[in-house]
Amino acid sequence: MVAGQVSENPESRFSALLASAARLPGVRVDRGAYLRTALARHCPEDDVRRAIEETPAAAGIPLDVLDKVANESIRYETAKVSALSAAAGIPGFIAMPATVPADLAQYVGHMLRVAQKLAYLYSWPDLFSPDNDELDDATKSVLTLFFGVMFGTQSANAAVGKVAGMISEQVAKKLPQQALTKGVVYPIVKKVAQYLGVEMTKQTFAKSVSKAIPLVGAAVSGGLTYATFRPMSRRLKAHLSGLDLAKPAGGQVIIGEVIQDENRQAADEAKIPKPGRDWRVLKRR
Repeated sequence: MVAGQVSENPESRFSALLASAARLPGVRVDRGAYLRTALARHCPEDDVRRAIEETPAAAGIPLDVLDKVANESIRYETAKVSALSAAAGIPGFIAMPATVPADLAQYVGHMLRVAQKLAYLYSWPDLFSPDNDELDDATKSVLTLFFGVMFGTQSANAAVGKVAGMISEQVAKKLPQQALTKGVVYPIVKKVAQYLGVEMTKQTFAKSVSKAIPLVGAAVSGGLTYATFRPMSRRLKAHLSGLDLAKPAGGQVIIGEVIQDENRQAADEAKIPKPGRDWRVLKRR
């Protein structure tokens, strides 16, 4: 009875799907290797090295460069997941019990891949521990929130912003474990996971129907994947790129320090009438 209740719980269903997708080969993105490959064509070597050692924001890499690289990664992952989804739709009705779960797993796997890439470009720390094959609770929580942003849930947007603020304030190279597993963010994670469990079930049903007819199902399935995956990825990109965590260090204003253009300041001062005689002359004119 308990096992049946767990399996029917949308939150548990989503968590199990996330964990199984994270174990698929090729799903985990090596942060350093990805940043080096993605940024090498657009940035000097010194900036690339600093982006890996610290963050792209600390390296001063402009947001328009990061946005360009992010779009390239989204296009790559969208094309790959759509092709695999179309291939899964070729066998038709007979193979549905085998192809639909596999298609959903690889779909979630590519969501994980693009989420990691976007996070690393926009200065989030490494999401996976190299010493642990399983998802730890903090990583599972932040990935759940990323998925929530991709599905357009406002509570996930707010929670991701809060976590990013904690990372920025602490200049941290790891996720804030306490906030993501026991703190104020955690209740939001649980609600988002429950919502995602329901939404994933709807997507599974829709893809099951699309695969009922061989070949035709392949085109429909691939098209449906493309139509959902790309805008969801772009939604996450837009949110992460707008956070303070992603802003280049060179573009930040340091409180208490005033930076002025001396020539501009002198020109502005020349236009301001001085008190006393100058002011009276100006008024007579």
